[in-house]
Amino acid sequence: MSGFLLTAGIVAALIAVLLGVRPVRRALLSRPLFNAYRKVLPPMSDTERDALQAGTVWWEGELFRGRPDWARLLALPRPRLTDAEQRFLDDQVEQACRLVDDWDVTQKRYDLSAETWEYLKRNGFLGMIIPRQYGGLGFSAYAHSQIVTRLSTRSSALAVSVMVPNSLGPAELLLHYGTDEQKNHYLPRLARGEEVPAFALTSPWAGSDAAAIPDRGIVCKGMWQGREVLGMRVTWDKRYITLAPVCTLLGLAFRLYDPDGLLGGAADLGITCALVPHDHPGVETGRRHFPLNAMFMNGPTRGTDVFMPLDFIIGGPAMAGQGWRMLMECLAAGRSISLPASNTGMSQLTARAVGAYARVRSQFRTPVGRFEGVEEALARIGGHTYLMDAARVMTSGAIDLGEKPSVVSAIVKYHITERARQVVNDGMDVIGGKGICLGPSNFLGRAYQQVPVGITVEGANILTRSLIIFGQGAIRCHPYVLAEMQAAGDSDAQRGLRAFDQAFWRHVGFVAGNGMRALGHALTGARLVRAPAGAAPAMHRYYRQLSRYACAFALLADLSMALLGGSLKRRERLSARLGDILSQMYLASAVLKRFEDEGRQAADAPLAHWSLQDALQRLQEAFNGVLDNLPQRSVGWGLRRLLFPWGPPQHAPCDLLGQQVARLLTEPGAARDRLTASCHLPATADEPVGALELALAATLAAEAADARLRAYEKTGALAGDPQANVRDLADAAYAAGGLDRHDYEQIKRRDALRDQVIRVDDFPFDYGVTGAVQPGAQRKAAQETLMPSGIPG
Repeated sequence: MSGFLLTAGIVAALIAVLLGVRPVRRALLSRPLFNAYRKVLPPMSDTERDALQAGTVWWEGELFRGRPDWARLLALPRPRLTDAEQRFLDDQVEQACRLVDDWDVTQKRYDLSAETWEYLKRNGFLGMIIPRQYGGLGFSAYAHSQIVTRLSTRSSALAVSVMVPNSLGPAELLLHYGTDEQKNHYLPRLARGEEVPAFALTSPWAGSDAAAIPDRGIVCKGMWQGREVLGMRVTWDKRYITLAPVCTLLGLAFRLYDPDGLLGGAADLGITCALVPHDHPGVETGRRHFPLNAMFMNGPTRGTDVFMPLDFIIGGPAMAGQGWRMLMECLAAGRSISLPASNTGMSQLTARAVGAYARVRSQFRTPVGRFEGVEEALARIGGHTYLMDAARVMTSGAIDLGEKPSVVSAIVKYHITERARQVVNDGMDVIGGKGICLGPSNFLGRAYQQVPVGITVEGANILTRSLIIFGQGAIRCHPYVLAEMQAAGDSDAQRGLRAFDQAFWRHVGFVAGNGMRALGHALTGARLVRAPAGAAPAMHRYYRQLSRYACAFALLADLSMALLGGSLKRRERLSARLGDILSQMYLASAVLKRFEDEGRQAADAPLAHWSLQDALQRLQEAFNGVLDNLPQRSVGWGLRRLLFPWGPPQHAPCDLLGQQVARLLTEPGAARDRLTASCHLPATADEPVGALELALAATLAAEAADARLRAYEKTGALAGDPQANVRDLADAAYAAGGLDRHDYEQIKRRDALRDQVIRVDDFPFDYGVTGAVQPGAQRKAAQETLMPSGIPG
């Protein structure tokens, strides 16, 4: 026994010396590991390095570390509008909504009206992010998000026309990188709407691989304003450029070359961003695309060997070749606001309008919203909308706190647009035939058409999920991986070894600690994890489960990177699932934050519970997907026993909870108002959403009268009366004395509004046909053409 103890002591001492004495550890362990790591580490291009280093790490970093500080999250200030921002939302934004008729925009004008464009320019909508010193509104990111969300409940053309000038583009790039001369000239003009900006990045041959754009500029000398200057001859072919057909100022990204060394540097300077007036000789704009009948201005721009002075470069000649870094540093803010806001607005409108429709529309003398199949769809609509708005608000609030969370921007872009697709699809299922016939009274058809636009733009969703969220997050958010990579890439090998030694062994301790905690949380079901002090007791279990999953994720992410190395980047399905885990934790965090910030509203609790349970269940599925598909099957088997020894702990929201959420959408109340707070609500029955609001109120007001009508019908007094049918029953009962005048008027008002709401638009036979013949003649001609000879029509 004493010999065993002696041997064990010697081994322990050797390990202590090996790991604890830094020169020994560095020489015997770290150096071989460092050399091996440098050999297997794939080379990193400048564009990849700029992308990884862009932006900041925020709450997603807490989740990636495996020990989220919930008190820190709950202590973040709730985003709020200033008095000026609130007035603008209540007044100018509402007026802009009133100016737009979406059917007129999408079917008749194919554009906003001239009056609307003038109103937007005159009231500063195109310069919301421009500081007041330059004549802009100087609004916060949260205000920007609130405004776009409201506009999106009215018209996509309206929302996009406002959000694009305030997103990644000329104004944003000028603010951060422009020369004083450029700022002083352009920013006031952009703020006043005298300039309409567009930013041209996407090329037919590059698509989502924006760093590979083939558009090029060659540094050369040429004539400008009567004298020879140093400039560049630029050739480009861009598409999908929003506002390009109507812009007056074109932001342009291209790769700049200096083959003759006129600037005294490298021949390939890199991606460069320039500002070019639309009427500059050789610039081609004016043609347009039709992105699924979303009539915001979008189109191509081209130019061939267009000479422009170097002063056109944003930031002047000193910023030549710095365009990719500029774009990466500014991308997070715009992507965190524009698409999350517009898609959340679309979902809020769906929740409000479809919920009302499901209560107003009856089948088998029962509101369709009471059928369990419809309740299931309504629950998804309500739960997803609550979560989307929570993530939108929390993320825009982070921008106002000075963050540029590049990973979070990818999370909210992907998951909010995907949930919007589910929400609108469910809404279309509920309203049925009403939704598939376009017309002025269809409140959802255009949204259904246009959902894929958000899925596709600003980084296609497949790419975002498969390559960006985890691919960037694994390096950017991890506490040690980026430091290890930077050490391995250090040109000074000795300095790199010292940095690698420090980061690597801390990384080893990090993995060991997460492994021990993950096992403890798994065995106890996270019951011993402390929820943050002061959090709503009903939500404690979610804090505990998210802490458990964060720890398990940190361990799984590290082991996946260790086992697969650089090949993990090519295993996009695994990377996507790891990204899903991180994303669902972020989205669930946003729901918890929202519930606390809004004062723990008891009426909203079903929405919060449904959202959280759905997120946790999706998170569990993502874990299962990774563990099932690790190439090292034995490792996956072992990790499953370590992380989930008692089986998967999460389940989808139960039917009763879904029913509670559905009822919130079909019954007027504070919870429904909070869920759809950004909706523009017309006050007149001439508008489809206004008619729905009035019809819902009339339906509820007539419920008692309806009950008396049904009771009278059951007496048999109307037997044999031809008017005693579902449409004219109230008339028959009133004529027979079975209803008093008050009940009859309530039912008739409800019926009139209900009929207006469920009505489907129809048009003349030759509607939309240029130079059409008379409807009757055209119908006869069509019949003769389509029907075989001898078969009667």
